[in-house]
Amino acid sequence: MKIEKNVDGSSTSFALEGRLDTMTAPLLESEIQGKLDGVTDLEFDFAKLSYISSAGLRVLLSAQKIMNKQGKMTIKNVCDEIKEIFEVTGFSDILTVV
Repeated sequence: MKIEKNVDGSSTSFALEGRLDTMTAPLLESEIQGKLDGVTDLEFDFAKLSYISSAGLRVLLSAQKIMNKQGKMTIKNVCDEIKEIFEVTGFSDILTVV
């Protein structure tokens, strides 16, 4: 998986490419954990993400819990397969998908 991070003041965005699964979720987690202080707008771009597993969902949930306290988190450009995973797991009720 490829992770492209962009920081602009209090906004941080991540563009993900490939698969967010058991093998790659720790990479994203290490980019997020402890590094969201002062961030009020967190965005994930899934335009090139083809798959997400439960490990990836766990990382998103962790980020969402942090952002609930200090700002907002959005996910954009989600493919139909990942949208379906969000719906089946109930994550579509927790996450803001635009």
